[in-house]
Amino acid sequence: MLLPREELVEQAYLFQILLDRLGQDISIQDLLLQVKQELLATTKLPMAVEFLLAELKHSGIMATGMKRLQHYFTSFQSFVVEESERDRGRFDFRMALQILQKESQYRSESENPQGAFFYQFESLCRNRLPYDAGLLAISQDPIYSPDWQQWILVVRRQLGLVDLADLIYGRSEDFVAYRKRRLGPDTVTDVPILFGEKEGKIAFANRRKDPLYLFAAMQRHLGYPTVPRPVKLDDTQANVTQLMRRIERLEQRIKLQEDEKRSGIDITKFYGERNIAD
Repeated sequence: MLLPREELVEQAYLFQILLDRLGQDISIQDLLLQVKQELLATTKLPMAVEFLLAELKHSGIMATGMKRLQHYFTSFQSFVVEESERDRGRFDFRMALQILQKESQYRSESENPQGAFFYQFESLCRNRLPYDAGLLAISQDPIYSPDWQQWILVVRRQLGLVDLADLIYGRSEDFVAYRKRRLGPDTVTDVPILFGEKEGKIAFANRRKDPLYLFAAMQRHLGYPTVPRPVKLDDTQANVTQLMRRIERLEQRIKLQEDEKRSGIDITKFYGERNIAD
């Protein structure tokens, strides 16, 4: 069951506020308590946040609570949070919040399953998340019809054996038009068509290429949402500060060597006042 628009708007606000306030030395429990007061009381999100708070106090993680609220949070949302909470994972919780915020915002504006699929699948690619578990979670999203869910499971089984662009092109209106030109106008396809003519043409043009080029072309020509990318931190200032400290230590060592060659090192200048008094 799809959530109403106001629920998705509040979800996007929740993820955005958590992202903005995460670096303020405040625990995630305290952040959820703060945000709970700001959420629209006519939605179900405050009750969901209260449940997540109880789960955090009990187990220390959010993903289990989101999984228990399958009627409210999608399986893809739970999967993204679960991957970010893994101890040995490299997927950051901040990036998870960015992905969820943008997804909720897009779904509050459009119920297009094509855009949702490309966004979710690109999120797996760019962040190197496990495809098997990720595609299974995507297939359980209520935005997809049974035909869509079945096809996503086909992608899950054939990914790595069959090119993704071929899988998309074979379920597009452009492929149907091609078959009718080759086999006659009365040709009937035996599989559901999930993508339009434009998606089919873009997929055909990106066969045997990196899937990221396919996603970028979809975003340029069809306005599908872009996946947030990790921002590379500028550590120039930190490197300069570290270099200056090393130079200072080298200068001190050189000065000690020069003093030793001249008249020896006067170690009394390194004594503290207390040692001198004694």
